[in-house]
Amino acid sequence: MQDLKFKKAHQNLTSAALAEHSIVKGQAKLSSSGALVVNTGKFTGRSPRDRFIVKDDITKDSVDWGKINLPIDNDSYQKLKAKIFDYAENAEEIYIREASACANPNYRLNVRFYTEFPWQNMFVYNMFIRLSQNELKNFTPDWKVYAFPSVKADPKEHNTRQANFSIINFTEKTIIIGGTAYTGEIKKGIFSALNYILPTEKGVFPMHCSANVGAEGDTALFFGLSGTGKTTLSNDPDRRLIGDDEHGWSKESIFNFEGGCYAKTIDLSETKEPQIYKAIKFGALLENIGFQEDGYTPDYSDASITQNTRVSYPIYHIDNIMFKSRGDLPENVFFLTCDAFGVLPPISRLTREQAMYHFMSGYTAKIAGTEEGITEPQATFSACFGAPFLPLHPSQYAELLGKKLEAGHRNGDGKINVWLVNTGWSGGAYGEGERMALSYTRAMIKAALRGELDKVEYQTQPIFGLQIPKTCPDVPNAILNPRDTWRNEKNYDKQAKQLAELFEKNFARYAEKTDPKITAAGPR
Repeated sequence: MQDLKFKKAHQNLTSAALAEHSIVKGQAKLSSSGALVVNTGKFTGRSPRDRFIVKDDITKDSVDWGKINLPIDNDSYQKLKAKIFDYAENAEEIYIREASACANPNYRLNVRFYTEFPWQNMFVYNMFIRLSQNELKNFTPDWKVYAFPSVKADPKEHNTRQANFSIINFTEKTIIIGGTAYTGEIKKGIFSALNYILPTEKGVFPMHCSANVGAEGDTALFFGLSGTGKTTLSNDPDRRLIGDDEHGWSKESIFNFEGGCYAKTIDLSETKEPQIYKAIKFGALLENIGFQEDGYTPDYSDASITQNTRVSYPIYHIDNIMFKSRGDLPENVFFLTCDAFGVLPPISRLTREQAMYHFMSGYTAKIAGTEEGITEPQATFSACFGAPFLPLHPSQYAELLGKKLEAGHRNGDGKINVWLVNTGWSGGAYGEGERMALSYTRAMIKAALRGELDKVEYQTQPIFGLQIPKTCPDVPNAILNPRDTWRNEKNYDKQAKQLAELFEKNFARYAEKTDPKITAAGPR
């Protein structure tokens, strides 16, 4: 790759220096908490339809091409990369940062980031693993990322959909991003790369989940789509946080991919999310928030720019964290779903095959009012709880999960429990029933973590085949079987069959490449 010559390149600046550069350039302001506030412009979220992977000899037969993994030819990529290089070399100044991903040194990925704006570089400082001065002296990048929002594609010339783009090249080990300043494209670009590299080259299971560790050293994983309670339930004051979003499961440990957190802030309050609220201080980066009348105090209820308001901060802004962002192999895995149909039990135990099935399904439900045009509950499926970031076929990740579950953990009998937890509705669908009380969900998860649910009797939900505990400490027995909570049990059966059909219809697209035992573990 050519050596670039910049007019002025700032390398590995401190957060304070990057904040000052951002303010002086008129790109940011300080909030009353000390956090830096920026507006990312036209794009306030990722643009999945403008994310591409270069189709070449490495990827042509290994990537799961389709609506998620969009191919782009190498010629178009080279033209866009040349355009970015030309812009970077002629810019008055750019910002470079050297960092790494993967807290387990056996799988560490060194990345050099080139960014147009200082606050983009601050985001990288917050979100990736910060290196010591000695590590920086001997730094050699495995991958390179170029993020220049001012560089736009010409769809006709570059074979893109529109002016913005994010392109991953596994042969060159490079990611180029242009036309968008949304910082999440940087974070998820590296996550997508790891979701290809770790399974194919290292035998590591990459996961879109949060993870924490109890006082006895027991690790728990929490998978779940937006709105299922993943952040709330994994941020437990009695357990230390490994990380809130991206992890690897290797032979020896669970480890964070990142060095920070990227949390939603819409309707954030100190009461609801005290750890996140307290982490928003100097060094944190707030994106697209509104302000109260004074113009400096964040108004987290303000969605005038976007519902997707965000904050990034280094993980050391959280007090109760796990040393070196690593933990032992998990004893409990939780799949969180917000079932607005009121069908799934508040907690149920899964077999290995059921775990693989529900992992591949990645189910939750959107409720009326969450998006324009939604007037009744809608089933949502995202493979492996992170479909937009999976270069490989979902069955390959499910097979890795199955192998990890089979191998077990190091303590006791080695068994890993997998739980399906419904944080959604009970006693009826949305509009009829009530949402499961958070206190009960917490009690069920604590009972699972303490091993108390290993000692109780179970009953089987007939359609989904789920094992439901008959009793659970600090939870009324009457709410454990969802059919018992409905006024009319026949209406429950009808709703359960309808949801089962949605599961089957979604899973049909995976059946050809999936072990029949996994397919058979779905609802009947």
